[in-house]
Amino acid sequence: MAHKTQQDIFEHNRLWAEQKLQADPHFFDTLSAAQTPDYLYIGCADSRVSAEEMMGMAPGEVFVHRNIANMVNALDINAASVVRYAVEHLKVKHIVVCGHYQCGGILAAMQPRDYGLLNPWLRTIRDVYRLHRDELDAIADEQARYDRLVELNVQEQCINLIKIACVQKRYLHEQYPTVHGWVFDIRTGRLKDLNIDFKGILSDIQRIYDLTDSEWSM
Repeated sequence: MAHKTQQDIFEHNRLWAEQKLQADPHFFDTLSAAQTPDYLYIGCADSRVSAEEMMGMAPGEVFVHRNIANMVNALDINAASVVRYAVEHLKVKHIVVCGHYQCGGILAAMQPRDYGLLNPWLRTIRDVYRLHRDELDAIADEQARYDRLVELNVQEQCINLIKIACVQKRYLHEQYPTVHGWVFDIRTGRLKDLNIDFKGILSDIQRIYDLTDSEWSM
């Protein structure tokens, strides 16, 4: 892969802007007016995974948050702020947690090494392994085991999303947003829908994690 200089990037940007204006002279007027995305995408910071490109989305169609291993950590103010802004102000209809196979964060979490400041972040992934240890330890093939951990991590982050008050409250009143779990197969370029049972999870965790003090109708 060729390495691009800063000059290359700015030249590409100039050509891109010109092409957009040629196709639609009002493109940037419309773009700068407001954003009304239907999707909040929470994905991994891996440089090989580009949310808008693989989803076929144009600028303004997807609100993106990325971090190591696509985590939704209860103590992460950054992620919490993104979710609240997307849910309460942008009124997104869908929240997607998208992991990817061959995730470096997942692999690092399962190594018996001290990663210093990364340890608390990676510990959350180890917790996912602990929750699903019997299933994962039963998988003999190491690559298949890591692939399954990627999927289970996405599932657990979806559950963490459903525990958030603003998600619960808006869904209670508007039936939106819904939460989805995807995995990007970096080996094929294809997205995989894990078919997260959003309503089932919401109903299952209601007794413990309900933050609305309301009657729920599924």
